[in-house]
Amino acid sequence: MPTNPMISIVDDDRSVREGATDLVKAMGFIANEFRDAEDFLQSNSLHGTSCLIADVRMPGMTGLELHEHLVESGKLIPTILVTAFPNDRDRTRAIETGVTCYLTKPFNEDELLACIQRALKYGEAGERGS
Repeated sequence: MPTNPMISIVDDDRSVREGATDLVKAMGFIANEFRDAEDFLQSNSLHGTSCLIADVRMPGMTGLELHEHLVESGKLIPTILVTAFPNDRDRTRAIETGVTCYLTKPFNEDELLACIQRALKYGEAGERGS
């Protein structure tokens, strides 16, 4: 695991994206932010990302679809999904596809840090979420 892992944050809500980026940086990680899944997929950050934090509901490709796309293409990036509209169906589907955490907005710093630490452990071990 790199000394300062890179966390990529994908959220169409600018204030949420910037707040999460500031929080991740304050935790000592490198943070990159993207307004949508397509921007992330086309970025140079794709291959260096140690953990992905993505909003469930975004225009175009959703956070869950982004995670599934990465898994299908062989890029197993530990993923944390965040949503302001939690539901059991999405949560179950996310966990079944290997998402590390499914957080409800607003989340607190401790919840996010615990999820990032869990994601980095999974990434280090080459495992997927449970």
